[in-house]
Amino acid sequence: MRMLLRVSIPVEAGNAAAKAGTLGATIDRILADLKPEASYFFADDAGCRSASVIFDMTETSEIPAIAEPWFLAFNATISLRPVMNLEDLGTARPAIDSAAQYYGGAGI
Repeated sequence: MRMLLRVSIPVEAGNAAAKAGTLGATIDRILADLKPEASYFFADDAGCRSASVIFDMTETSEIPAIAEPWFLAFNATISLRPVMNLEDLGTARPAIDSAAQYYGGAGI
C-alpha cells in the first residue's frame, strides 16, 4: 500500500545532528532502508526540519521499522497515512460513484 510518511525533527535534535555532521548521513541511511518512491524536505509551519516521504508498505507490522529510526535518531514526530496516486484514484472511481449514488441522495 502506498503510504505518506510525514516527519518533523525538533530544532534542537536537528541542530545537534547537523553540528555533529550526522544529519544528512542518518537521513540517507533511513531512506535507503525505506526505499521511497519520492521524498521531499522542507521547514514545516513550526519551523522544524521536515520531510514528506512516499513509500510502499506491505504489512502494518512494518510500522516500527519505519518509525523507530526517526524516533531514535532525531526524537522526531511522525504521521503515517495511506495515499493514492492518480492511477489509484482512477481504479477507485467505481467505488466512489457507487457511494455517491447510494449515500449522496436525500432518499437514504
